[in-house]
Amino acid sequence: MTQMSSPPTEELVKQWESEQECLRQQVVEDDTEDWQRSPSFSGLERVGGVDLSFIKGDEVNACAQLVVLSYPDLKVLFEDSQMVTLTAPYVSGFLAFRETPFLLELLQRLKTSQPTLMPQVVFVDGNGLFHYREFGLACHLGVLSGLPCVGVAKNLLQVQGVFKDEEHQSQIAALQKGGDSFPLTVASGKVLGKALRSCDKSSKPVYVSVGHKISLDKAVRLTHSCCRYRVPEPIRQRRHELKQAYDTSQSHAGLFFQGELQ
Repeated sequence: MTQMSSPPTEELVKQWESEQECLRQQVVEDDTEDWQRSPSFSGLERVGGVDLSFIKGDEVNACAQLVVLSYPDLKVLFEDSQMVTLTAPYVSGFLAFRETPFLLELLQRLKTSQPTLMPQVVFVDGNGLFHYREFGLACHLGVLSGLPCVGVAKNLLQVQGVFKDEEHQSQIAALQKGGDSFPLTVASGKVLGKALRSCDKSSKPVYVSVGHKISLDKAVRLTHSCCRYRVPEPIRQRRHELKQAYDTSQSHAGLFFQGELQ
């Protein structure tokens, strides 16, 4: 039977809106680190990826995972995961209140146990500024952790006048090679992200947006440099390791991993 968390109350949603608005004021949309100012990201040595993978048919139990890779060769340096039970209800636009505490815990655990392996930037499987109120999961985690974060979503969030329509599809078709991109311009005229063809091997774009302490242009460039396939390696390796772990068990095979590796 599918497990369900308690439905949200109007009071809870109002509280989340208030917290989100307060945290939004702390987002830094500029490059803050020396390595971000280098054309080749000189000085960047560790990139991280985080995500929660849910058990199929279960909205409460999930596996939170953190992977840290070397840069630029993208070799796994560290990985950590833990089973978690989510207590906050799902509300569209407030995903971070369900997931961030567990992702933050993994980062804090690494900082305590092996601080020299802390990532200098974190890729988040989700959106940053490209969000209903310009404060997605990547922003939330970035502000609370203090780390530069990049939001990378596999599916387009249809928000603020951006739709998956014929015009959008034609823009995707015009992306000829890995590294090509086009801006995600909302109704106000503000660019909140970019659609990126992350590698030559995949014609499907990913949607990149600022999480915290990095500019959009650098976020897009860094995402492209971390892609061997469609999904950036810090996120793809997280999924790969999780799939391998559960494929070794007949009783758990297929419970997790509902996304694509490429």
